[in-house]
Amino acid sequence: MQTSEILRESWATRVGFIFAAVGSAVGLGNVWRFPFQVGQEGGAAFLFIYLGFILVIGFPAMLVEFVIGRNTKLNPVGALQEFGGGAWGYVGWIFIVIGFVLLAFYSVVAGWTLRYFVGSFTGAYMENPAAYFTQISVGWDAVFFHAVFMLVTISIVAIGIQRGIERAATVIVPAIFIILLSLAVYAFFLDGAADAYTYYLTPDLSEITANWQSVLPAAAGQALFTLSLGMGVMITYASYIGEDRNLGEDGTAIVAFDVIIAFIAGLVVFPIIFTAGVSPADPGPGAIFVSLADAFAGVPLGWLLGAIFFGTFFLAALTSAISIIEVIVTYAIDEHDVDRTVATVTIGTLIFLLGVPTAFDEVIFGMYDQLAAEVLLVLGTLLIMILVGWIAAPRAKAELTKGIEKPGPFIDIWIWLVRVPVILVLIVSLYLALIGFADFLQNELVPWIAE
Repeated sequence: MQTSEILRESWATRVGFIFAAVGSAVGLGNVWRFPFQVGQEGGAAFLFIYLGFILVIGFPAMLVEFVIGRNTKLNPVGALQEFGGGAWGYVGWIFIVIGFVLLAFYSVVAGWTLRYFVGSFTGAYMENPAAYFTQISVGWDAVFFHAVFMLVTISIVAIGIQRGIERAATVIVPAIFIILLSLAVYAFFLDGAADAYTYYLTPDLSEITANWQSVLPAAAGQALFTLSLGMGVMITYASYIGEDRNLGEDGTAIVAFDVIIAFIAGLVVFPIIFTAGVSPADPGPGAIFVSLADAFAGVPLGWLLGAIFFGTFFLAALTSAISIIEVIVTYAIDEHDVDRTVATVTIGTLIFLLGVPTAFDEVIFGMYDQLAAEVLLVLGTLLIMILVGWIAAPRAKAELTKGIEKPGPFIDIWIWLVRVPVILVLIVSLYLALIGFADFLQNELVPWIAE
């Protein structure tokens, strides 16, 4: 279906768009995945590589998605078909697949945050945090809270862009920032804060040289994940903005907010973990839940601190989930003229069903995570970088120039960043991610199937 046939919604304000994009970026990728990635990949060494990738890959890649979305005013499938022609529409389907797979396991994690929020008031996790996580992270309890989270997400997206997504983002994003900043101040006075800051802020270069095959793809994947890149989210959100907007300024604001919130999340999490005497390198996505629950159990008013933190966790997860499902919903509206409410409920239900297996087995959970967050995200981003950087560069440069009064050399610098360092880093990261995924399949999935 052509854009002209569709009465598309738009953002009511520039601030609304920025907060919605920031909300997508600062979800569980910052508050949950970032700290445990830092812990697994060597602390500050990973942090500094990640920050470098944000600047070299994240910002230029975000502008690529903005350019495609605003120029075509379509969903990722339609946008790439229109922008690149030929088979490029099929590339857009990578983003649809990512949306389903990513949100399927992401929603289960978000359900954990809601479960812990409730558990903070009852004190359920205080006595034995490890046993509590084992109890609530798998089985029908996890499925129930996965369903509750998807229901909340569906309810907001079904309302629409301005009344649903934009209104939610303009309330939730400032709340997340204020709460995390307050928790960081609290964490500063904990006994383990000094050791935590040393671990978090003082890089050990030997960690990079010894583990670069793991650190590089993890950092690249996290840079994309935390900015909601490679998912089609920024293509979709940019399709609702006007040509008078300065995409460079908007992108800078979004990246700055994202980095600041991710950094503050580390300032909150690591002092609490070090104070509790828990190793930050404990593996697995559940380690941070156990570590923080253990820490909250040992401090005054820990139940209140836990409720505030896990409530923030939940809000962060919600803003990201909204953006991910919106990608698929926009496809259904643009290409098949499906009613927004019908599309949202149908797609949300399918995602819920796809996520149920991850609530019963950590191997399936791990497969979803690695496939979506490290392989497909990098692959999708790499392909659209090639499209914009080398195939449709004149059109992309002309689009980015709109809304910028004095572009100067900025446009050319951007296109060459996309053409060379961004693409090269993505190629290497994809190669290493594929090796890691193959290793996962051989050493974890195959034995699991054989059981």
